[in-house]
Amino acid sequence: MMPVIAPLPMEALDEECRARIRAGQATGMYSQTLPLQVMARAPAALRAMDEGYKAMFRRALLDDRLRELLRVRSALLNGCGPCSQSRKEDSVNEADVMCLADPEAATYTRRERLALKYLTQFCTDHYAITPATYIELAEEFSAAEIVELGWTCAQTSSGHRFMHTLDMLGDGEPVIG
Repeated sequence: MMPVIAPLPMEALDEECRARIRAGQATGMYSQTLPLQVMARAPAALRAMDEGYKAMFRRALLDDRLRELLRVRSALLNGCGPCSQSRKEDSVNEADVMCLADPEAATYTRRERLALKYLTQFCTDHYAITPATYIELAEEFSAAEIVELGWTCAQTSSGHRFMHTLDMLGDGEPVIG
């Protein structure tokens, strides 16, 4: 596996980057280092990404299961191979992941279905999100949870799109690096 931009070897990372990656691995926040080793080429970008993840990892208003469903669905929609394959939450099993192909599946709660529908619209046709969308979300989510849902969708979809462009699981040689 080799992304478009070559990852730095772990021993070549500065101490802060290595410490952030190790700490994230210890908490289960990071299950793969390859994307982080690419991001470490710009330590400020890695720091920003890490701080964003830490701010909400297991501390969010949205429960961990819902956040994991959103993360994996976003990875699938946006072509992020590493995130499509990694699992960070034990309450999401492979049957749950298989059902992500149809977010309306009966196996999900109404709250989960609404959040997955919102994410799908966010990733595929954000113009379809209207005030009526938010009214429907408010039937299951507080205003604060809706804001967090939107931020989660923004953070995951943009990160997954960037990782897709880097072809993290590609089999070609890096073109930079």
